[in-house]
Amino acid sequence: MSFIHPTADVASSRIGKGTRIWQFVVILDGACIGRDCNICAQTLIEGGVVVGDNVTVKSGVQLWEGTLIENDVFVGPNATFTNDPYPRSKAYPDKFVGITVKKGASIGANATLLPGVCVGEGAMVAAGAVVTKDVPPRALVVGNPARIVRYIEE
Repeated sequence: MSFIHPTADVASSRIGKGTRIWQFVVILDGACIGRDCNICAQTLIEGGVVVGDNVTVKSGVQLWEGTLIENDVFVGPNATFTNDPYPRSKAYPDKFVGITVKKGASIGANATLLPGVCVGEGAMVAAGAVVTKDVPPRALVVGNPARIVRYIEE
């Protein structure tokens, strides 16, 4: 059975069994959240976002339309996801360019991911990194712009 804190605003009916949604979370209609996830306080998930099973989204994260988070992903506190490569006030693209985070990847606290990037399976994005291009599977990236410092052994 899922748990939804009374202060959360959850418009989506697509919440998986065993998922926990905490204080002041907003999940818009059209979002899909998998099983056994932990969606921490003060998180926003827009419609058109897909979150897989066994995902942790820590506090202060906003997942914007077009974002795909696969299974077993960790998203650290205040990680920033983007989906508009040329943002302007009151000017919207025909289609938003989401971010894909593949199975088992981890995103560190305060990392920033630019529109359209893909973080590969099992990869790690260090805290504070600014990801401007795709991250290969099992790579550890750090810095601004993020660069590969090593690969993670299985």
